[in-house]
Amino acid sequence: MTDSEFEALADSALAALENAFEASAPDAALETRGAGVLEIEFENGAKIVINRHAAAREIWVAARSGGFHFRHDGALWRDTRDGTELFAALSKLASAQSGTPLVLHR
Repeated sequence: MTDSEFEALADSALAALENAFEASAPDAALETRGAGVLEIEFENGAKIVINRHAAAREIWVAARSGGFHFRHDGALWRDTRDGTELFAALSKLASAQSGTPLVLHR
């Protein structure tokens, strides 16, 4: 995958995540910080930061429970440790941090 292909895939995923959070967690504050960074802050003050990491060609997620790396497998972004799909992983992380069940849809 070229740098430009990675950036296009990652930016598309970040935009889809922003739309999913807007639909599923309307009370969360969403902020885009520079190119390739999305910060979500829930009403209780908990935050999740999602960013693209060009050198590794991954999307990185920072949450209270730790850091997670997602690599594109040709179809989906998957956790490099356990293979969990990005939207499913963020649904669980956001639910845990916000205290409200959330399901993020593409």
